Amino acid sequence: MEPHKSESVTERQYLTFMIRDEFFGISIETVKEILEYDNVTAIPLMPDFVKGVLNLRGEVVPVIDLSLRLGKGATELKERTCIVVLEIPYEDQLVVLGALVDSVTEVIEVDTTQIEPAPTFGARVKAQFIHGVINVDGQFVILLRGDKALSVDELASLVEKVSEK
Repeated sequence: MEPHKSESVTERQYLTFMIRDEFFGISIETVKEILEYDNVTAIPLMPDFVKGVLNLRGEVVPVIDLSLRLGKGATELKERTCIVVLEIPYEDQLVVLGALVDSVTEVIEVDTTQIEPAPTFGARVKAQFIHGVINVDGQFVILLRGDKALSVDELASLVEKVSEK
């Protein structure tokens, strides 16, 4: 019988989701909630990957089309399309924003020692957006760096502009 192992700090949970035909993941620590795609108000003169804003219990939340942001073309709205609401650390605060994805799949436990570094070539997603890649049951899952992939610097200034109007 093996001795009881204490909870390892190398285990982390990731929410996995689909964009086009690929699996992506983001740390569950940043996920606030998951919403059906609804009531997103378009804002003129925004970058094309900014779908608009939604009112989340009185808070203005920018919504990003993650597919466009990753260079894969606009998300087609379907039955399982949803918005993953994230809280991303930025400077001394948490920035709340929504990421439009094709569908959410599951939450997975990841042994962080099994995460492979971001590929330096051949990846269809900019390497700066990728924390790493993990193989789950023969399927690669690209783990995103929320602060980079979601362009928090850019969005923080956009939200300020929208809030001032």
